[in-house]
Amino acid sequence: MYGAPKPVEVGRLDPAVFGLVTRGDVYDLSSGWWPGMPLAPGHPPMQVFTFRTPAGERVQGDLDFLADNASNFGFISEVVSFCTHSGTHIDALAHITSGPDDAWYGGHPAAQYLGDFGPTTHDATTLPPYVCRGVLIDAPAVVGADTLAPHQPVDDKLIAAALERQQVELRPGDAVLVRTGTMRHWPDPQAMEAVVGAGLDYAGAQFLEAHQPRAIGADNAIVEVEPSGRAGEPQPVHRLLIRDRGIPLMEWVNLEQLAAAEVYEFLFVATPLRITGATGSLLRPLAIT
Repeated sequence: MYGAPKPVEVGRLDPAVFGLVTRGDVYDLSSGWWPGMPLAPGHPPMQVFTFRTPAGERVQGDLDFLADNASNFGFISEVVSFCTHSGTHIDALAHITSGPDDAWYGGHPAAQYLGDFGPTTHDATTLPPYVCRGVLIDAPAVVGADTLAPHQPVDDKLIAAALERQQVELRPGDAVLVRTGTMRHWPDPQAMEAVVGAGLDYAGAQFLEAHQPRAIGADNAIVEVEPSGRAGEPQPVHRLLIRDRGIPLMEWVNLEQLAAAEVYEFLFVATPLRITGATGSLLRPLAIT
C-alpha cells in the first residue's frame, strides 16, 4: 500500500497553451514558507531544525568521508517539519471526507482505505503536473476596491462580471484563480482580518465547475466564503469540488502581482510533490506571459 509512487504515465497537454507566452514575464505565485507563518485553523505549525553543522561534524567525528579533511570541508543540513497544507499548496482528492463513513472522492471510506501512514488512494502521488491555461478572476476590481469586504461571497454573478470586465472566457482544462485581495496584506495576520472570510460561495463554485476546470485556486486560507451560508455544511465548496467532482483546490495563491499588471490569461505551471500518503502538497505555481 505504501512506498515509492508508481511511475507516472506520459502526460498530454494542448500545445496551443504555449502561445500564451508572448512577453517572457514569469510571476511567482507562491507564499514562501517559514516557521510561524500564517496557517488555516487546525494545521500544525511549520518548523525548520538544523540537523548537521560543520562544528558538530568535527566534534562528533562520526562521518567517515570527512576523515581526511585538511581543507576543513563541512556542510549544513536540516529537518523540515510541515503540514502539506501550509502556505501555497494544493489539496489532493483524499483530503476531504463526508458522510457517516468519512468517505473521500470515489466513495472510499476511511475505515477501509485510511492507514497509519495516510490514505491508500487519491493521495498526493496522484496529483498531476499542471501545465495549462490559467485564468485570473479579479473579484475586487469588479467592485472598484483593492480587496473584498470581510465575508463577502464571490458568487456566480460576480465571477461573470469579472470575466466580462476582463474580456476573458473560461475553457475546459483551465486552472482558475480567484482573487479576493487577502494576500495584499500577506503575511500580516491582523491586516488580513480586513478581508477575513471573503471567498468563493456555492453558486460561484457551481459556475466554475460547469466549465470543467483542471483545478481551482484562491488567495485565501480555504478558497471559500465563511460562513458558508448553507446550514449543516461548514465547507460546501470543498465538499462539492474535491469530494464530489474531483477538482483539486489550491490555497494561499499569491495573485497580487498578476492583478496589478492586469494579467488575466497566462500559461500556468505547477508541479505538486509526489508524497505517498499525503493529502496535499506544497506548491510553487508560476504564471508565464
